[in-house]
Amino acid sequence: MKNIFLSLLIITSVSFLNAQNKPQRKVQLALLIDASNSMDGLIEQAKSRLWAIVNEASSLTVNGVAPILEIAVYDYGNSGISDKNYVRMQTNFTSDLDVVSEKLFALRTNGGEEYCGAVIEKSLQELVWSRDPNDLLLIYIAGNEPFNQGPVNYKSICTIAKSRGVFINTIYCGEYQQGVKESWKDGATCSNGAYFNINSDAKIAAIPTPYDDQIIQLNKNLNTTYMWFGEQGVMKKNNQIIEDKNAFNLGSGIASERALVKSKSAYNNASWDVVDAFQADSTKVFELKDDQLPEELQGKGAEEKAEIINAKTEERAKIQSEIQDLSKQREVFLSKVNRNPANAGVKDDFGTAVNKSMKEKAVLKGFN
Repeated sequence: MKNIFLSLLIITSVSFLNAQNKPQRKVQLALLIDASNSMDGLIEQAKSRLWAIVNEASSLTVNGVAPILEIAVYDYGNSGISDKNYVRMQTNFTSDLDVVSEKLFALRTNGGEEYCGAVIEKSLQELVWSRDPNDLLLIYIAGNEPFNQGPVNYKSICTIAKSRGVFINTIYCGEYQQGVKESWKDGATCSNGAYFNINSDAKIAAIPTPYDDQIIQLNKNLNTTYMWFGEQGVMKKNNQIIEDKNAFNLGSGIASERALVKSKSAYNNASWDVVDAFQADSTKVFELKDDQLPEELQGKGAEEKAEIINAKTEERAKIQSEIQDLSKQREVFLSKVNRNPANAGVKDDFGTAVNKSMKEKAVLKGFN
């Protein structure tokens, strides 16, 4: 038993040290969503495309190392927001992707004034932006009112963003030339960002595939490998299930995209999950009291805990590998379907705009 425990600690320590020796870049995405009366479709697109965006971001690498992904969410233009400029932070930069999903699904529209300069200014002031010039820093602001509305001059804010290496990318919900006239293109090019226009009322129809049911079942199996700890552990574990359901309610394809995210390192829950926490710091779990641990670890010694965690780790890795294999087959199937123009679906939407510009800007920062 002692040899098993010692070996496990050595393996964990070596893996941790190896990870530390590899420079890990950051990708920071700030999503600024217009939540005025006419933007229900935009919010639906943001919810539907979240996992596709995360999968795109998590596929970026530098020297074979995936980046740390952090996402922030703001809503603006909702008259229910108490801020004088109708701007509200939903979440600061976080790697807790379930929180990001939760915040997007909680967004509601209401009448108000949409001040693009004000929400960008707030995001630059309040968010903890990386100071590393090698990191990829992106703002995505979407809406449909003139970009130059409000008390804050977007041009001066754009200058600040550019000086900090933050790309402002604009997504106008309407006709391309109208967005140009209303300064949305200038709001992007002034920081070397990208300008897009979309039909925000277009429904995102995720194409079902023969692999979705298997992936969804594997996702349920994957959830059994998560063991909560700490004061918020139970709540976080429950939220994981809720966000699974939210994705599933948008379609089996969206649920499959979320499952793929959960099979990657970007989906890390070291703040509440024993397995992820053990990988990050193998000593932390052994310092917790029984009332801070799930039932299967209560009353166990260090060696027994290590064996249980190791078994869960191996089980999780196996399920994640199966999800990734099926997801590859799913992508092959979708590529064949999408070659038929009649099945191409919505081409201009929130998610495709984010992913296209993210890939382009990532290349400038040396990402593969």
